[in-house]
Amino acid sequence: MMRMYALIGLAVILLLLGFDRAVVVDGFVVVKQAHHTSSCRARRSSPPIICAAATTIAPAATNPDVVAVAGDDNDDDKSVSDTDAVEFPPPLTKVDRLKRAATFWSAALPIVASYLGKDAELRFREAFLGEQLTEDYKQLAWDAQHEMGAATLAQTIASLKGFYVKTAQIISSRQDLFPEQYTEALSGFTDQLDPMDPTLAKAIIEQELLHRNEKFDDVFLEFDDEPLGSASIAQVHRAVLSEAYGGPREVAIKIQRPSIESKLLGDIANLKAISKTLRDALPLDYYTVFSELEKQLADEFDFVAEAVSMDRIYNAITTSPDGKSKIAPPLVMPRPVAGLISKRVLVMDFLRGVPLSRAREEMKARGIEPDSPESLLFGRKLLSSLTHVFGRTILETGFFHADPHPGNIFVLEDGRIGLIDFGQVKQIAGRKRETLAKVMVALDEREGDANPYDLNKIGQLALELGVEFNEDSPGEAYAAVAMWLFDGTVEQLPGGYDKGELSPNSPVREIKSFPEDLVLVGRSTILIKAVSNRMGIPWSLAKEWAPIARNVLTPSSQDDGDDERRTRFRDVVRTFRSWSKSKADGAVRRLPSPLRTKVAALVLRVQERRERRKLMKKPRRSSSKK
Repeated sequence: MMRMYALIGLAVILLLLGFDRAVVVDGFVVVKQAHHTSSCRARRSSPPIICAAATTIAPAATNPDVVAVAGDDNDDDKSVSDTDAVEFPPPLTKVDRLKRAATFWSAALPIVASYLGKDAELRFREAFLGEQLTEDYKQLAWDAQHEMGAATLAQTIASLKGFYVKTAQIISSRQDLFPEQYTEALSGFTDQLDPMDPTLAKAIIEQELLHRNEKFDDVFLEFDDEPLGSASIAQVHRAVLSEAYGGPREVAIKIQRPSIESKLLGDIANLKAISKTLRDALPLDYYTVFSELEKQLADEFDFVAEAVSMDRIYNAITTSPDGKSKIAPPLVMPRPVAGLISKRVLVMDFLRGVPLSRAREEMKARGIEPDSPESLLFGRKLLSSLTHVFGRTILETGFFHADPHPGNIFVLEDGRIGLIDFGQVKQIAGRKRETLAKVMVALDEREGDANPYDLNKIGQLALELGVEFNEDSPGEAYAAVAMWLFDGTVEQLPGGYDKGELSPNSPVREIKSFPEDLVLVGRSTILIKAVSNRMGIPWSLAKEWAPIARNVLTPSSQDDGDDERRTRFRDVVRTFRSWSKSKADGAVRRLPSPLRTKVAALVLRVQERRERRKLMKKPRRSSSKK
């Protein structure tokens, strides 16, 4: 137990599996003059910078989010004129990046050392001082250690922001893995960071979206100064479009923070360096993880690319697998507003709700307890929606949302699930998709968790995916990793491995290298695992994804005779199911609380019986043993 806590202390620092969006500044000062935009390289000198028709811009402020706006500072709503400009501060220097790295590691390493010290202290008191420490006493000692470590880590991340914020986002979503003190202390980093000043936010919007002689009020009738959410790199404001732009219509405006790219690149460079140095000592090849995430940065800075990704994924989940008809999606996605998209500003549909990171508090405010039938029913709906969307996009098209965390998943006021933030996406090759589909089918069709034929088949597919294992790894390790990643219903992993990631006996420790193409696939599956563990709902991704995988591997043949009539009939059935389900959900939500709880309990029992039958049902093998 004590060694486990020491390992948790190390993993808290190093489990960094993603990052947020950033603005590409690259040392340029951007000046917008009416309908013209020009750029000049920022010189690190004390005099003001002169560029573009003699427009003078004040030197950059110390705060990276401070913007210098020339002209009348009291007139926030006027359009950008020849005397108005927005200066983006210059990128961090090498010295600045080293300071950030020193700040982080000066706090992180003592946290790890304190866990090792606490472990040594307790062992010394028992072995050499002869003290009989009870388990309750040890637990209290470790609880105090967690409180101290969590507070120190939260304070450090809050001061540095940038890439390190994703540490908090990942840890806060893994209640199944990290101590409660850490998940609670870091839960506020998902969507409520220090916001930009509204004057800065509006100035960026004006610079990016407004046309010649156009005022802010010509485009937006309303603009909320208080952001809906403020992440490490971007924040979102509610607004109302004018009639000239299709309003009145509620929209959300996503605005990038200026001058953040150098922070992200510097942070990830530091983390790559330390993870490469400690490559043999860590339970996972984090160097490969960081290398893959670094590749995703290119499109992270471009909201035009994000709008395209948003439409592409929406079209994928609203089209039937045969591509012949439109279907209702299992969750809600915002759509971009045409004509109001730029590299740094994105206007999209407004989703009224709360992020998953605050859903528990919202449910308690409505009188819904965490373990109530209503809460468990919602948990199943959430898992089903996420599983379906990620299963279809990963296996069918290979193009999927690659930044799932509780701040990007919304619980809407009408009970539906929303998915936002498509800046980080991933495309995996067709061959990898096909092999991944074979893994799902093999896991679903296995006759047992210890059947030699099944273990060998699953293990060979894992190797085909490109996963490299340690030379001395037993054969069961290959299948154990696949089951650990894709089947949360397994009670005992083959080879006697533990299900806990941080256990010294975890199958993850047998992995030498993980293919970069699949790093973000693993991140999506880990999110769904975390939700199922938190809700206490056994969930097998392999079982849920297997039907999608079979369709991918064996596309249905086309029958020109009756195919069109069958397609129309399926469309009618799908539409009716979607309509009736929506009406039923609305009717249940309007019921009085005691009656609503009883109805939810009844529906939950039906779903659980159906789930048990599905898990007990053994599918027929797609091919015979050889």
